[in-house]
Amino acid sequence: MISESVTKLIDEFAKLPGIGKKSAERLAYHVLRIHETEATALAEAIRSVKQNVRYCRNCYNLTEQEECEICRDARRDHGQLCVVEQPRDLMALEQPGTYRGLYHVLLGRIAPLDGIGPEQLTIEALEQRVRKGGFREVIMATNPTLEGDGTALYISNLLADLPLEVTRLARGITSGSVLEFANKEILADALAGRQKF
Repeated sequence: MISESVTKLIDEFAKLPGIGKKSAERLAYHVLRIHETEATALAEAIRSVKQNVRYCRNCYNLTEQEECEICRDARRDHGQLCVVEQPRDLMALEQPGTYRGLYHVLLGRIAPLDGIGPEQLTIEALEQRVRKGGFREVIMATNPTLEGDGTALYISNLLADLPLEVTRLARGITSGSVLEFANKEILADALAGRQKF
């Protein structure tokens, strides 16, 4: 028989995305094994995030201020806007350090089967932001899924009357990979997005 407190902790961990019952049990028992100061530090970090982190008023990235660090950076290219689904997508695009424009985080993607329409996302704020002017390119960096592509198409149709270029991330075969191991969707994207040599 497991104590009520441990059962509750397991149940809370199991609510996290990607965490099943067994993983939740391992996490709970890990918390029991570590020193109380480590467990308290974890609890304090969770409390701090919930109290201090908010969405940037411009791009909806995570921040502890009114504007995120990227929006405040005058060295960024304010003529490029990269549209992503989630803050974690923004972080992934920032890691290589090659993109120097601004971002807009949709906080999801259009998924009618899940009851998520454009009104549940930050699409209206994106459209208003782009219509104010100043952008020469909007890069659609939604995930290459049916919903991600549908969201990108929806947004590109909203912006079709504006004098700017709407692009999407390149797709296809990655450097160093072998054709025989690529799936048919990757191969189709690679053929459709081929470039001059």
